[in-house]
Amino acid sequence: MRLILFCCLFLYSLSTIAQPVNAKAEWRVATASPIVGDACIDAGNIYFGNEAGKVFCQALKNGKLIWEKQLPGAVRSKPAVVNGSLIINCNNGVLYELNKSTGEIIWEFSTKGEKQYDFWDYYRSSPVHVNGLIYFGSGDYHVYAIDAVTGKERWKFATGGIVHADPAIQNDMLYIGSYDGKFYALNATTGQQLWQFKTIGDRNFPRGEVQKAALVTNEAVIFGSRDYNIYALNKSNGIGLWNMKEIGSWITATPLLHKNNLFFGTSDTHAFYSSSAEDGTVKWKTPIPFRSYNTPLVADSLILAGCFNGMLYAFDVTTGKIHWQFQTDGSKKNYSTVYDANGHFRKDFVMYGDNKVTGAAEKKIFDLGAVLATPVQHNGMLYFGATDGTFYAVKQP
Repeated sequence: MRLILFCCLFLYSLSTIAQPVNAKAEWRVATASPIVGDACIDAGNIYFGNEAGKVFCQALKNGKLIWEKQLPGAVRSKPAVVNGSLIINCNNGVLYELNKSTGEIIWEFSTKGEKQYDFWDYYRSSPVHVNGLIYFGSGDYHVYAIDAVTGKERWKFATGGIVHADPAIQNDMLYIGSYDGKFYALNATTGQQLWQFKTIGDRNFPRGEVQKAALVTNEAVIFGSRDYNIYALNKSNGIGLWNMKEIGSWITATPLLHKNNLFFGTSDTHAFYSSSAEDGTVKWKTPIPFRSYNTPLVADSLILAGCFNGMLYAFDVTTGKIHWQFQTDGSKKNYSTVYDANGHFRKDFVMYGDNKVTGAAEKKIFDLGAVLATPVQHNGMLYFGATDGTFYAVKQP
C-alpha cells in the first residue's frame, strides 16, 4: 500500500513539475486596436504601431506615454530607428520619417499603393536601414531603396506580386521574397537582380507565395512559403540546398538560427519545430494549439514564440518542452469562444469558408489577443503587442 501511495505521489509530483510556469506582465498599455507588427527600442523608449494607424512612443520603465501620432493607415510593420528619426511603413502606401522625440512628420515617400492579398496577409514590409539607404517592399509589387536623409527614391525593383516580406541584407546583397512565388537576390546599391528562385508550388497553393523575411546564414538564405515548404538556398547563386515539406500547412515564420539549429512554427498543423540548419532534419516537434507566425527568439537558453491562441511559449532548446507561458488578457477573457473545456476547437468554431465565415473566425482569433509580433528582449523583459489591442511588458520567469 505504501509503495502504491509513493508511486502515486511521485507521478503527481512529475505532473506538477511538467506544468509550465505562468509569466506575468509588469505593465500593459491598452491601445484600443490590434497590434500586429514588432516594436523597436531606443534610448529608454519603445516604439510601435497599431491597426488604427497610431504610432506610440512609450517609456520602457513603466509604459508611460511619451507621444502618439495618428497616421492615415494601419501600421503592420516594425519601425526603424535611423539617427534621430523613426521610419514607418504605413498601410496607406506611404513611408514616413517621424521625429523620434515628438512624432512630427519630417518627410514622406509615396509608393503606388498598398494591397491586402487575403485574410491571412497580416504583415507589411518593415523598413531596413543600411549605409544611408532605407529598404522595404510594397503592395505595388516593388522593392524600394530610399535615401535616408532626403526621402527620395534611389532605385526600385519590380516583382510579379505583392512584397510584404522584410528585406534581409548582407554584404551588399538584398534578399527578399514576393507573393509571386519567387525569391530574389538584388545588389543592394543598384537594385540589379543577381539571381531568382521559383518555389515549387502545391496543388492548393500553386504560386508558393513568400510572405515573410528570410534568415541569412553564413552559407544560405532560409525562408518559408505557402506551398508548405521551408527552403534553404545557396545565398551566392540561389541553387537549392534542401527543402522540407510540412504537408497541409504554410511555413510563414522567419526561422531562428541557434547553435546550427533552426526554430520555427507552422500554420495549420499547429506545431513548433527544431531542425538542422545543415539539411533540415527534424530534431523535435512540439504540438501547440494554433498557428505560430512570428520570428522566434532566444532568451535564457529557451526559445520563445507567440501563438494565435494568445500565448507566448518558452520551449526547451533541446527537447521542445514548454517551460513557461504567458497568456494575453484577450485570451483569458475570450478563450472559451474558440476552445472547449479540453482545449480543442469548439465544434461551432468554423475557421475557413466564404468571406463572411472566415472574417467572423478571424475576428474571434484577434479577440483572443493572438501574438503575431516578435517580442523585443531587453534587460530580462519582453515587450510585444497583441491583437487584443494591448502592449505588454512581461518579466521572464
